[in-house]
Order: sequence, then structure tokens, then C-alpha cells
Amino acid sequence: MQLRRRLLKALAAAGLFGSAGISGLIRDALANGNAPVAPGLYKMRGTVTVNSKPAKEGQLIGPGDTVVTGRDSEAIYVIGQDAFLQRDSSTVSFGADAAQNLMRVVTGKILSVFGKGARTIKVSTATIGIRGTGCYIEDEGSDATARTYFCLCYGSVDLTPTAAPQERETYSTTHHDKPMYIHNDMKMAKMMVPAAVINHSDDELKLLENLVGRWPPFYGQGGPRY
Repeated sequence: MQLRRRLLKALAAAGLFGSAGISGLIRDALANGNAPVAPGLYKMRGTVTVNSKPAKEGQLIGPGDTVVTGRDSEAIYVIGQDAFLQRDSSTVSFGADAAQNLMRVVTGKILSVFGKGARTIKVSTATIGIRGTGCYIEDEGSDATARTYFCLCYGSVDLTPTAAPQERETYSTTHHDKPMYIHNDMKMAKMMVPAAVINHSDDELKLLENLVGRWPPFYGQGGPRY
């Protein structure tokens, strides 16, 4: 409980989620101790829709749903063992068949943490199979020269570029060890090239994991791990 309290106060001081709604975020998280929060849309800012209708905090999100954030908007939501921070101008869909555990990042930016079990993420440039993973994605869309940023913050992945499936890689990381850009441009020698760690933080990962009753593997203290 004290660890969670210190974390949420630090996040509030840093202003990571803006002033709007931060008091409720802290109050609700502290009230749950180390227990997971209720599934659904935990916090939102700006313009957020689910299935083209205005979203409401607390509403459930699940298979078959599409979440869209507008400019200067964001949404934090929980689906089962998984938690998400969807940034502005982003569209994310979840497959209608729950057994497939499919998530599609149509465009935009999302930080995700996943519980045990296999998940499949589709982006414009690749198919990403993950297990017990935290990852950050920025997808620029389906243009032939567009690219996808992918950071496996921790966990395991099978990563297959759409334009060059023979370049498939299977690897594991513990702490942002192998971020990369994935391309569709056949003029390039390789579709996957190294990148830097951008636009996501360990504090955000700690918050998302804490919402589902866990701590990231790189964090030395706290509650249940993977």
C-alpha cells in the first residue's frame, strides 16, 4: 500500500496525466491497495469514443470494441489482465473473438501491459505475437512508406514484418532492450531497424501494471509478478 501511495503521488507531481482527473485517479488507486481496479475505462481526457459513441469513465471495453482518441486526448482502460494507455489521435480495435486475443493498432500510440498467455497485435507493418509483455507502439498508418515504432519493454515476442516475413525475429527483453522501427518500404535493405527509446516511461508502466495488481518485472519491490 505504501509503495502504491508513493508511486501515485510521484505521478501526480510529475503531471503525467494532466491536472484533469488526477485526484480521482489517485483516490481510486489508493482505495484498491494492491488489488486490481475494476475493468473498464479507468480515466479519460479530451475526446474519446468507443464504437463511434462518446465514452464514459467506468464503461466496459472488450472484444469487438474500437477505441478512438482525438487530438490532445488520452484514455486509460483495463481489459481483464491487460491495461492500456492510449494517447492522442489513435485508433485501436479489439477482435470480436475473445479466444483469439487480437488487438489491432490502426493508427496512433499506445502503451500496453499484458498478463499471462499469448496475445496477437496487428499493426500496419507487422504481426506481433506477445507473451507476458509490456510494449509501446506508435503506428503511422498504412502508407507504403509509413513505419511502426515498437518497443518490447519487457517480455517475449514473435515479430513478423508484413513486407518481409523472412525477417521474422523471436526475442525477449527485460528493460527496453531492443526498440525498433518496422517499415513497409521494399527499397530498404531491411524492414526492421534499431531505434531509441521514445515517448514512454517506466512510471507509466508501473501505473498500468499496478492497475491490474502487478508490478513490472524490472521493479524490485511490490506485489505479484508474472
